[in-house]
Amino acid sequence: MFQSLIDWLDRIGPRLQRAFIEGDRWKLYLQGLGTTMELTVIALIFGVLLGLVVAVIRSAHDQQRVGRRNFVLSILNVLCQIYTTVIRGTPMLVQLFIWTFVIFPTQRNKVLVAFIGLGVNSGAYVAEIIRGGLMSVDAGQSEAGRSLGLGYFDTMRFIVIPQAFKNILPSLGNEFITLFKDTSLAQAIGGAEMLYYASTIGGRTFDYMPPLLGIAAMYLAVVIVFTWLQGRLERRLRESDRR
Repeated sequence: MFQSLIDWLDRIGPRLQRAFIEGDRWKLYLQGLGTTMELTVIALIFGVLLGLVVAVIRSAHDQQRVGRRNFVLSILNVLCQIYTTVIRGTPMLVQLFIWTFVIFPTQRNKVLVAFIGLGVNSGAYVAEIIRGGLMSVDAGQSEAGRSLGLGYFDTMRFIVIPQAFKNILPSLGNEFITLFKDTSLAQAIGGAEMLYYASTIGGRTFDYMPPLLGIAAMYLAVVIVFTWLQGRLERRLRESDRR
């Protein structure tokens, strides 16, 4: 058994050296990780801002009084419904292809296209996450804000959204992790992230196993760290509620 382990190490050693050490290829993995993190953070920020706008519009429409419907708000609500339905009902890879080959066919910066595609996709899911969080806040909170003379948006800003944040945090954390993993789809349109470099190195060495297993371990390590940080933040929020 010990001899078999030595033989296996003798075979795998040169493959690992070609995939990670030779030609300083490990730097390409780190460069891909940096691009992946940038894609995730910027796309999520874009998605949260877009999702917040969509969620507020839809919540405002749903909370209108009977007989006092705002026509402009109704049109915006329909547009928001179409947006969330289309984005959530079609695969992200298909959306990235549309952004790349239909909407921006002459754009050479594929990472920029991936930013837009991932952000717009994330926005649809974040909108439903935020809308669910807003609906979870007792309606009496909004009525209390109105009774104090606050307008709708001030009531949302100072009263409802801060309370809803604690409810939506776990789902937002999960969306961040999902988005981090989905950045690998950018490789299909030429985005230079981790999978792109792993595939390139595998093509040069004619050995795809070490690069792919290497980035799988990198994805797993980052997700574990994110999950741990999210858990700590949630525990702190729960402790603050008990005080």
